[in-house]
Amino acid sequence: MRRRDLGILLLALTLAAGTALWIFLGSSLETGSWGLSFRQEGAPPVGNAGQDQLRRYNAAYLGDTTQKVLYLTFDAGYENGCTGRILDTLQKHNAKAAFFLVGNYIERNGDLVRRMVQEGHTVGNHTMHHYDMSRIQEPQAFAKELTDLEALFWETTGQELPKFYRPPQGIYSEKNLEMAKELGYKTVFWSLAYVDWKNDDQPDPDASLAKLLKRTHNGAVVLLHSTSQTNAKILDTLLTRWEEAGYTFGTLDDLFPGSNGVSQ
Repeated sequence: MRRRDLGILLLALTLAAGTALWIFLGSSLETGSWGLSFRQEGAPPVGNAGQDQLRRYNAAYLGDTTQKVLYLTFDAGYENGCTGRILDTLQKHNAKAAFFLVGNYIERNGDLVRRMVQEGHTVGNHTMHHYDMSRIQEPQAFAKELTDLEALFWETTGQELPKFYRPPQGIYSEKNLEMAKELGYKTVFWSLAYVDWKNDDQPDPDASLAKLLKRTHNGAVVLLHSTSQTNAKILDTLLTRWEEAGYTFGTLDDLFPGSNGVSQ
């Protein structure tokens, strides 16, 4: 082979290797807190990871953007006197939601948990202790945080916990997502949320309503905290405005077609 041809061949191989590395690195997920970038009013935001990336781990943050369907989810680290009113409002609108609960919530609020189940809502796994799960590297320790909550839910309701997982504080790693998948879980992030969790600095109801409506988009997975007094106040109006705009409310089973939320 002539030196010129050899040089061209080496250059081609180098470019190919570089492209392959770029594709590999571009498809990897970095450890961090889930975040969103809203670039256009009424359009879905861009997440830390794309839908195709998340799909490899049975994870999602967004539903079908061609459909006017919203997925209501609430995170509950503790009870703050708001959940009963939230459940009343959901019942009034015949809207089903998912409540991601931690261990102490189930231990202290069995009646509310049973009510969630009886009224057709989904209870998801927010882990036993609400740790930063990205720091847990051992599969057994990771699994224990989820399976202990499963056992507590069974003791409280007599039912199996649906296999939906939300990382505490939205902090995740690629390894965490893989471990959750191996345990049969589907990881649920979100595409619509706001700062509603500071109990000593609750946001203004009118401003909160305006912010949520402005950012509403097809297929939105909505994250609200059931500890929020503001959310309890605005939820009826919020659901009414969404219904008037033609939106319906889906379940997490709808978000993951072909899944009933229970591993086989």
